[in-house]
Amino acid sequence: MSPRRATARRKPKPGEGASATPPRPFVAHLLVPPHELLTEGESTEVLQRLGTLAERLPKIQATDPGLRTDAKYLKAREAHEPLAGRLVRIRRPSATAGEAIAYRVIVPAAGE
Repeated sequence: MSPRRATARRKPKPGEGASATPPRPFVAHLLVPPHELLTEGESTEVLQRLGTLAERLPKIQATDPGLRTDAKYLKAREAHEPLAGRLVRIRRPSATAGEAIAYRVIVPAAGE
């Protein structure tokens, strides 16, 4: 018995077969901590308080889904504002500290 030849599956063209489903709106999951895009003034204040440079902070890609939890980020993205280099504050619940705050620097995603 010889093996069956693999057949390539063809993607249906738009309007062919099943109707195209519209993209689902983003819904923040309860496990995703709120992200907050900081202004330039807030960013410099945070960097001074931490005593570090933005290059030394952890990075987050501009297309990260967690950023979509912030309305300011969505407005800036729709207005095509440059987001690379801006800081994001992430607030996570903590059993010991009550609330843990982390900062990330937005970097452009690959292909942007």
